[in-house]
Amino acid sequence: MSATPPDTGEIDLEELAEWLVERRWFGSKTRELTQVGVIDMPLLDPSTPPLRIALVEVTFGTGSHEIYQLPIVIDGDSLPQEARIASLGDDAVAYDLLAERRDPPRLLKMIAAGGQAASAEGRVVFAWADADPPPPPEAEVRPISSEQSNSSVVFGENAILKIYRRVEAGVNPELEMLRFLNLRGFRQVPKLLGWYEYEGRPADATLGVVQEFIADGRDGWVWTLDGLAGDPDSLLEPLHALGATVGEMHTALASDPTDPVFAPEERGHESLALYVASLDEQIERVFLDLPDDERLGPILHRGEELRDQLRGLARIGGIGMAIRVHADLHLGQTLLTDRGWTIIDFEGEPARPLPERRAKNSPLRDVAGLLRSVAYAPLAARLQRSATPPADWEARARERFLDGYLDSIDPSLLPATRREVDQLLAIYELEKAVYELNYELNNRPDWVEIPVAGITRLLEVEVA
Repeated sequence: MSATPPDTGEIDLEELAEWLVERRWFGSKTRELTQVGVIDMPLLDPSTPPLRIALVEVTFGTGSHEIYQLPIVIDGDSLPQEARIASLGDDAVAYDLLAERRDPPRLLKMIAAGGQAASAEGRVVFAWADADPPPPPEAEVRPISSEQSNSSVVFGENAILKIYRRVEAGVNPELEMLRFLNLRGFRQVPKLLGWYEYEGRPADATLGVVQEFIADGRDGWVWTLDGLAGDPDSLLEPLHALGATVGEMHTALASDPTDPVFAPEERGHESLALYVASLDEQIERVFLDLPDDERLGPILHRGEELRDQLRGLARIGGIGMAIRVHADLHLGQTLLTDRGWTIIDFEGEPARPLPERRAKNSPLRDVAGLLRSVAYAPLAARLQRSATPPADWEARARERFLDGYLDSIDPSLLPATRREVDQLLAIYELEKAVYELNYELNNRPDWVEIPVAGITRLLEVEVA
């Protein structure tokens, strides 16, 4: 294990490593961890107990490394044992900031006050964007326990602090996207309230954001499953409205040609050809290893046919514009309120590198993600709600969503004709369905009928 910088105290690195690999948000549990070190630990608040942020670098057997953020409080043995991270010398112990409800408001207060906290290696910078003050100190504090890759805390009924555990160089897409959409008056995303970031030798990176908490929002995925168990037809018009919201969001994201980070870009057939070639290889790999399973009957031994279909779908006259997109859009990233739909969680897929999550793409990639989520809903309703949705529900839901979407998006962002739109959308859906096929075979074989049905439908799409 590597040494700790002298200004941070002698944290027990063995204990730190053991604690780290047990966290839900630690994304490399299956990799061999060979070294752990604290590369910086700036002091944010010296009052008792002191509040710091530890930037922890982990190195793997392959030589690659990752950096994680640990907001910590330093105390004696007075905090709960389950919150203990590691010893810190002189009878001090480092505890997880989120373990005690008294501590997260301190970080929120620092973000709201602005300013910075410096160390020998860099500094933490705080910013408050909202005109209104933060929630009061007496506001209820409740951590969200269901998150997989980050840590979030809700304050009262109007603010949520999201802490990005893995630190990557660059601006986090969530900060970028919310700031851009807020400034352009798009109201169907949470309001950005504040953020904090690190500037220094390890990396210039976003550490966390504070945003509006949608207290009355119903999770779009849960709402869909409940509706399928009750009145499936009642979902169709709200899904039409969701399509309109997504189309309006894409139009807003493409609305500033003077901002190089968000300006729409024309993409030629070369970019589509590269993408199709990569997808062609994925199909070949997945279908080469398909087991002889009756559940795979509709697609078994049809890998070459599917690759031919992919090449046919790619023969389109134009692919429209590339813009910034949500990059991880599905029903679980939406909230339904009395005021309509709100789209949330703009950080993209956390497992993908940050530059990839910030890359511009066809808006139809977002649409494909949401449609695949719609495809999953009927089976999930059967398994989780003992419901039997109508066999044609997915087709009708797709139609209503797409009608709302195509009526609201700026048409200049899409291919010129509806046939070309359908073909490009089919390519993006195919990519997701092939990924799902491989995932379900390895993790949830009882769900494999969903990607099988999706691939079967895509084999039947008419090509120009």
